Amino acid sequence: MMNELDFVTALRSLPLHPGAQGLRDDCALIEIGDEVLVINMDSMAEDTHWRPSADLADVAWKLVALNLSDIASKGAEPVGVLLGYALGGDEDNRFLAGLADALTEFDVPLLGGDTIATTGASTFSITAIGRATCRPVPSRTNATAGEALFVTGSLGRAMLGFEGDKNHLDAFNRPRPRLAEGIALAPVAGAMMDISDGLLLDAYRMAEASDVTVVIDPQLVPVAASDRLDDCMRWGDDYELLFTASWDAELPVDAVRIGCIEEAGEAPLMLGASSFTDPDALGYQHG
Repeated sequence: MMNELDFVTALRSLPLHPGAQGLRDDCALIEIGDEVLVINMDSMAEDTHWRPSADLADVAWKLVALNLSDIASKGAEPVGVLLGYALGGDEDNRFLAGLADALTEFDVPLLGGDTIATTGASTFSITAIGRATCRPVPSRTNATAGEALFVTGSLGRAMLGFEGDKNHLDAFNRPRPRLAEGIALAPVAGAMMDISDGLLLDAYRMAEASDVTVVIDPQLVPVAASDRLDDCMRWGDDYELLFTASWDAELPVDAVRIGCIEEAGEAPLMLGASSFTDPDALGYQHG
């Protein structure tokens, strides 16, 4: 069975639209007149992304949020979402309730979608469409040597929520995409992406996409549990924004400088004195 990297590599051999950006980013960019549409699709599967005992209202909220998080990383305004839903469970009404909560909270309309019937484990998906507010649109491919590296928020909260910490349950069950922050940062950010699979893995991906070395000072990384720094940097599901900007940039949002961008060296990622040339074990890998 292929893993995610092998499958995406195989997809790159197929006819690709220029807006697919070589499948090196989470979103496609489609130019229509003076507008740029930002399109993203993410899925969630039972037993992989949520426990069978999970409240499907929370699952629906998270499905919306993680898709909007990718839209946020492009500094885009959401236009709407399309839903792919597998009927067959006993909690369809709970999913609908959570979907309504999220769409209302983030002021995003449902555009349509598709439903199917299933008797096995459920898989749900959303395609989110946004409108870019700034050009060039921020991308993980735009990191440049000499820039500083920043992150919003505190990492590790989703991990603690997953483990049952009542102070952080919402961070795991009902994360909030950084939509306003992404729009505000778009004019000043070089590269930008959301942190879905862990800071270290996503920083590695930014480095590879931009052909640079990302250097992170672990002592500068803001985490929710200082005694579990390494876990907080690897666990993921935080949906914070990781971005580059000039060292003297006046940032319009609260963010912490955690490192810098250097010319491509022997390793895509440096964490303190440690170098990483292989993304395995850096964070969450799909398959």
